[in-house]
Amino acid sequence: MVFDNPAAKAQQMLDVMRDFGTQREFECFDVGIVRSVALYQRRGMFSGGPELSSWRGWPAAAALVQTLGTWARRARRDVASPAEARAHFGLRWGRRGACIVALHPGHTRTAPMQEHELRQLIEQVRQGTLPRRAFFGRMAALGLGAPLAWVMLADAGLAQTAAAPLPYKPTRRGGGGALKVLLWQGPTLLNPHFGIGVKDNEGSAIFYESLTRWDPEGNLAPVLAAEIPSRENGGVAADGRSVLWKLKRGVTWHDGAPFTADDVLFNWQFATDPATASTRAGVYLDLKMEKVDSHTVRVVFDKPTPFWPGSYCSNYLIPKHVFAPYMGAKSREAPANLRPVGTGPYKIVDFKPGDLVRGELNPNYHLPNRPHFDTIEVKGGGDATSAARAVLQTGEYDYAWNLLVEDELLKRMETGGKGRVALADGGTVEFIQLAYADPGTEVDGERSSHKSRHPVLRDPAVRQAMAMLIDRQSIQEFVFGRTGVATANILNNPARFRSPNTKSEFSVDKANAVLDAAGWKRGADGVREKDGRKLRFLYQTSINAPRQKTQTIIKQACQKAGIDLELKGVQASVYFSSDVGNPDTNARFQADMQQYAFTMGEPDPARFMDQYVSWEFAAKANKWQGRNISRWRNEEYDRLYKSAETELDPVKRAAMFIRMNDLVCNDRHILPIVFRPKVSGVNTKLVMPLSGWSEDLASLAHWYRDA
Repeated sequence: MVFDNPAAKAQQMLDVMRDFGTQREFECFDVGIVRSVALYQRRGMFSGGPELSSWRGWPAAAALVQTLGTWARRARRDVASPAEARAHFGLRWGRRGACIVALHPGHTRTAPMQEHELRQLIEQVRQGTLPRRAFFGRMAALGLGAPLAWVMLADAGLAQTAAAPLPYKPTRRGGGGALKVLLWQGPTLLNPHFGIGVKDNEGSAIFYESLTRWDPEGNLAPVLAAEIPSRENGGVAADGRSVLWKLKRGVTWHDGAPFTADDVLFNWQFATDPATASTRAGVYLDLKMEKVDSHTVRVVFDKPTPFWPGSYCSNYLIPKHVFAPYMGAKSREAPANLRPVGTGPYKIVDFKPGDLVRGELNPNYHLPNRPHFDTIEVKGGGDATSAARAVLQTGEYDYAWNLLVEDELLKRMETGGKGRVALADGGTVEFIQLAYADPGTEVDGERSSHKSRHPVLRDPAVRQAMAMLIDRQSIQEFVFGRTGVATANILNNPARFRSPNTKSEFSVDKANAVLDAAGWKRGADGVREKDGRKLRFLYQTSINAPRQKTQTIIKQACQKAGIDLELKGVQASVYFSSDVGNPDTNARFQADMQQYAFTMGEPDPARFMDQYVSWEFAAKANKWQGRNISRWRNEEYDRLYKSAETELDPVKRAAMFIRMNDLVCNDRHILPIVFRPKVSGVNTKLVMPLSGWSEDLASLAHWYRDA
């Protein structure tokens, strides 16, 4: 708030906090920030004494504090001393753990909120004395994101039955003309059960819909469901073993057939048939579905399930009457894989895989006055930079997806006035995988088999050195800017699951020392070797300017440590392809290291963290559709994941996922680089809700062009 916003914007934030009873606390990464807080107080922007916390005394933050102080002085801002800070507010100082905390006189809390206090807050929500949004604010102050606060209220039978309606002005269906969208990684197929990556999911979202979606605030909103199940409406069983879903009536598929409970059950049967080889099979693990009546379905879990609105809720549904003849081994032969028949706001007109998707308004769409646009055109191909330019600078297109472009370039484009950059926090992280399996050896006719081990990267010293050769801060500052924050965690959001235990350090000298101690000696060519093997790796990623710049930064650091990297760029349409015969896909992973981003599609980590369990290996047997592309495995991780699936205590469950994150990150086969919000380019007149937890096009029915 202090550094990034003018006083007027800060005033708006403080007013909202006041109106909703949110605890006001100023988190000061350097005590100099308290000067600004003092100015706020003197101007009457808030009443009462400030709540302040400072990281000044935390040894781990010393470099951060030093850097912030340097930046402040470069901006010709003085940095207050601790004595000056105390003089401003009459503060006394207490110590909480390793972190010094500034306490306002009379403020005595030094311990985290206790369970009985949390239950009192929930009871206040029940009685109506504490607004729901104020409760969310209190939980956010404790590091609990809105989705987890929602689950707490749901467990107490208090979750709201639906998210707030999305804003929408048009008063009739159609009339908005053409909507032009750029997905520079164009969808390659339009069956959500076979999608590989976000590009295919976005393509499916134009035509298909799910039971629910997650809104920008992390609330669950109904789509094909008539309402959100809860304890209050009898939808959620007290033992966590079943959920009753009532379906929306009057919904029809694009060919006029009615949408019913049979369709919901069919998707479960279709995905769980091993011969189908659906990428959504994991969505339906450990559950079965029962038809109660024509528009009611009961989901029965094999065990108590803490996060009952799992991925199955947001899985796009296909019609039984169209796909039933293609169950199992014939699933890839269905004509509707390329000619979708859904319930969504647009009907298919034309599809050229990887290049073009065209749709027309669905006149029988089940929401009134929607959709606004008469047609939609989704253009694939090209690159993120040209996509950004077409929206932000020239205004040729209305929307561009996944703008993985240097932030400085985006800022220059925005000055054209045609469009703006829209950011939405979710769970996406950019990372490097160091091969666990051997890409140079065939096992049972398969390279990079999970049955093999990489002959060099199995050495922990090599992985430790590689981790020290990633200059995350420079990558953030000079490549990603506001579109990527340096991180040492693979699991970054919601905050409740973010590990405080990991750290990253960039040091060429320490990397050299580690390799020296492990016996890796420099050869005549300067490249280290040991036992006849050189530290020479093939490093692949998709062709994209920020990723190529990241490759270059890491290559230069590795050269100084005696490691030679061969850089390989693969066209995004190939790298993320669902073509099982293509050896250059990230799923085949026929390289020593590779880089890409993985998105958490819902505000719970279960479906995100299953990419590291041993039963999800990408392999020839499953047509490389398994989610564990890295082939990494760890028995403790597998056990923790199984335990987390049934742990109903949210605190214990969070601790399990934090431990899982630590196991992955500390083994250093997975090297997180930056935590990335969704970055989109949006025409200045286009109104569209963005959620970090759903595909952008999942809310397509609510898009409109403002006058």
